[in-house]
Amino acid sequence: MSSPAQLEMIYPPTQALPPVRLPPGYALRPWQPGDAEGFYRLMARAGFGVWDAARLAPWQARVIPGTWLLAVHMASGQPVAGAMGLTDVTDSHPAGLEFGWLAGDPHPDHARRGLGRAVCAAVTGTLLATGRGRGRGHVHLYTEDWRLPALALYLSLGYRPFIVPAAAAALRERWRDIYARLQWPPPAL
Repeated sequence: MSSPAQLEMIYPPTQALPPVRLPPGYALRPWQPGDAEGFYRLMARAGFGVWDAARLAPWQARVIPGTWLLAVHMASGQPVAGAMGLTDVTDSHPAGLEFGWLAGDPHPDHARRGLGRAVCAAVTGTLLATGRGRGRGHVHLYTEDWRLPALALYLSLGYRPFIVPAAAAALRERWRDIYARLQWPPPAL
């Protein structure tokens, strides 16, 4: 049996984002040359498997300049959270503004400190600003049903389920299940 298609979510271009707040000892900055090895380690620690230059290349080619952001632990200089803004033009998402690859270091020194939330808000805000400057619409992302902490984060920031008409009934059921597992009241889908 094959896995279900990834879920899609959108962030409306007119919705305000919460402020970006980092705890003391961390800084938010764009990815820069020299960050590759630290990024590969972050992706492995976050559960995304082995990353190297070959795996990164297709994503790096799609990064919208200035939208790949990292939360860096100041004492060690290591990235501990990150996400990127990507070009992804589809019929459903003509603006082509994709939020992708949110990763956070699960080590107790860094986990549950709001780093993923800060990175998500910052990248989404940067994408929205990029889109507004070009007359573009919403930001979108792809995720899986089982990524409950990420889904809770996205929903709490204002991302909303995107229901593709061709699969509306199945998607509504998947989203109702997610809201139940999160113990949140479901919106009208």
